[in-house]
Formats: sequence, structure tokens, C-alpha cells
Amino acid sequence: MDKIEIMNERILSLLSYYLNECSTRIDVNMVKRLKESCAISDKEAFSILLAIELGIDFDENEEDRYLYDHYFDEMIHELNSDIYKEDLYYATIEIPERKIGAWEFKKEKYQPYELFVMNDMVKKEDGRIIPQLGFFKEEFSFPVVLQSKREWMLITPNEIETMKDAILQARGRVLTSGLGLGYFAYLCSEKEEVESIDIIERDPELISLFETVILPQIPHQNKIKIHCSDAFVYFEKNDNMENIDFVFWDLWHDVGDGLEMYRKLKSLEGRYPKINFTYWIEKTLKCYIED
Repeated sequence: MDKIEIMNERILSLLSYYLNECSTRIDVNMVKRLKESCAISDKEAFSILLAIELGIDFDENEEDRYLYDHYFDEMIHELNSDIYKEDLYYATIEIPERKIGAWEFKKEKYQPYELFVMNDMVKKEDGRIIPQLGFFKEEFSFPVVLQSKREWMLITPNEIETMKDAILQARGRVLTSGLGLGYFAYLCSEKEEVESIDIIERDPELISLFETVILPQIPHQNKIKIHCSDAFVYFEKNDNMENIDFVFWDLWHDVGDGLEMYRKLKSLEGRYPKINFTYWIEKTLKCYIED
């Protein structure tokens, strides 16, 4: 294993623990004190504090200095909450707290300087894999759908950024999987070049919740049709696939449950050479399977 591979594994391991166990540890006062003592920006202060929290000694350890210099600047992003609040979904769709069976719509918040994944990983030409992480300087509220109290889909900067390319490419007759909060379907329905959006969702309770709360708020809801089915069954047995122009697969929660499904779906692409297939967080998934 070469130096870059070791560094990649180390940064991913350190960040996994931090994001899952202590993502709110850095707070406003910590950043303020460091900025005042060093006359640096919010991003610089946050990066230094994060390195300290991760146990990275960039003053005395040569390898740690390399890790800090070659990862942190491209990895950490100070985000502007106003940009995301202007997103069409945020500006148009109201998500009240509502529950049907195991499914629940509600609002959650990022705390100031809470760290979160905000986009796909970036693989550099030298082999470095750079996670894309962000923070807001103020509290940021976002809608979420829970299944049995587990977050299933959130509309955060990560979802907005990782769906941009697929929404931009979508045209004609679109097929997608996983209903969630309907972000992809809504943004696609606003495009003139999109004729229809078929959504595959296997849980009737989530469909009912979506059709009650969100669908009535979508101006071009006539373009949207929801099929209660398993996505793999629908894909493999539906004769209507020949009429589809564009597919966006969004079945997984993260890389952990996504890799196997991604591989399987990619192996089935050849059946439909005329369809443009896209996949949620594909760039990140590829970071785990490419040499």
C-alpha cells in the first residue's frame, strides 16, 4: 500500500468516527477564540480545530502535516445557508410534521459548525480521495423523512449537490426509484424537456404520506406517476422500460448498503442501450470500487 492509499484510509477512518460520534463538538465559542487569537478565517479556524479533534499533529509530525496540507483545504467548505434556502424545493414545498405507520415527515437542524457530508467524494489525479464536508456558521433547518425513527432521506446540501447532475441531464420519459421527499421528481417536473416521471416505491405507507402532504404542492404533478413495486422487480420485468429515456437510481442510504445494489444495477444496463442511466452518489461509490 502506497503513501496516498494509507492517507486515504486514515482520513476516511478518522472522519467516519467524528461524523458519527461527535459532529457537533466544535462550537461557536471555540471558533471565535481561535479567530481572535490568530486573525484567521472561519474555514481556517474550523480546519485547525477539526485537525486537533482528529488527533492530527501538523506541527510535529511530518505525515500529519502532509495530511493536513493535502486534504483539508479541498475537503472543508464553509457554506452559505441563503444559497440553499433559495433552492426551488425549499422555497416552494412546506413540510409539516406528519406520520403514517412507520414513516414520518419532520424538520431537523444542523447546529452552527456541525460537520456533515455535503457532496460526493473527489478522486484526484494523484490518487487522493477527498471527502467533501461542510458546515454553516448558523443553525440550518431541513426536512427529513424517517422510517421507524431512522433517517431515510433528508433534503440537505448533500442531497441537493449530489442530485444536480442527474436533474440537469433528465429529459423525456424519466424513471426513478425511491420516493423519499420527492426532491428529484419535483425538480425534474419543472423542466420543459421532461415529459413524465415514473417513481418506483415499494412502501405504500410512504406513498400515502407523500400523496397527502407533498404531491398537492407540486405544480406539474400531472407529470408524476408512482408505482408501488420493488425496483429490481420493476426493472427486470416491466415491458414499459423500452419507452424510458432516462433513469436515476436512488435506492440506497449510503455507501454501506449501496455498493452491492449499484453493482447489480450496472450489470443490467446492457439490456437497454438507448437509456441514459445515472446513479445517486455514483462518484463516491466508484471511489470504493476502482483501483
